[in-house]
Amino acid sequence: MAPSNKTLRTCDNGHNYYKSSDCPSCPICAQENKPETGFLSLLSAPARRALEHHGITTVQQLATYREKEILSLHGMGPASLPKLRAALQESGLTFRN
Repeated sequence: MAPSNKTLRTCDNGHNYYKSSDCPSCPICAQENKPETGFLSLLSAPARRALEHHGITTVQQLATYREKEILSLHGMGPASLPKLRAALQESGLTFRN
């Protein structure tokens, strides 16, 4: 078994957690801030942060982007696209062509 390169960190809210990447986000804070409803609640924390970082918090805002643009955001993976398509379809919207 390879040795872990994880380091103990403490976030601004006092949560202790281990991380091996340079990502500064606290997984405990991310879980606490996860929306309970809406399309953002369906996504993983990295995908959700990617959209929020770009100001995309509604399906109407999401519909102004092309799939390729969304997929190019850091933190967004291909597994999120079906969830996003479904959320758009539920609202009668689609990604921009």
